[in-house]
Amino acid sequence: MPAEELRARIREVPDFPKPGILFYDITTLLKDGAAMHEAIDLMLAPYRDIRIDLVVGMESRGFIFSAPMAYALGVGLVPVRKLGKLPHETLSVEYALEYGSNTLEIHRDAITPGQRVLIVDDLLATGGTVRGTVDLVSRLGAEIVGLSFLIELLFLKGRERLESFAVSSVIQY
Repeated sequence: MPAEELRARIREVPDFPKPGILFYDITTLLKDGAAMHEAIDLMLAPYRDIRIDLVVGMESRGFIFSAPMAYALGVGLVPVRKLGKLPHETLSVEYALEYGSNTLEIHRDAITPGQRVLIVDDLLATGGTVRGTVDLVSRLGAEIVGLSFLIELLFLKGRERLESFAVSSVIQY
């Protein structure tokens, strides 16, 4: 199933979560088993021949893709969560969203220095969330081998904030 067929399965919701925002609802893709399987395979494809020690998934929709990608690679999964969601000692970073700001956290013992990490999320927009995650993962001494997204909003130029990393996306708007 080519990326264009996957794109056709994503519902566009205007004015969500606030006026002027066009939200790309992936739940319509996720309910189609074949489409979800293909999306995960395509997100993983650029990294299949690269040694990866851990997959890092960003809250919350990033978990949907990062968990099966970690499983397929036979490696562990490290969640990056919103403030106050992780139960042990954490590192945190505040980052800007298209419509506000938020704080992300990671467990301090989640990554060993030198581990090779693939960072995964559903959407690359302005790059604020992933830059925050890159900061956290880098502070723990990881080597970031790539950033994988289902969707990329090209007009928001998030990729420009990530120039020193291998960035891949399946569907571009």
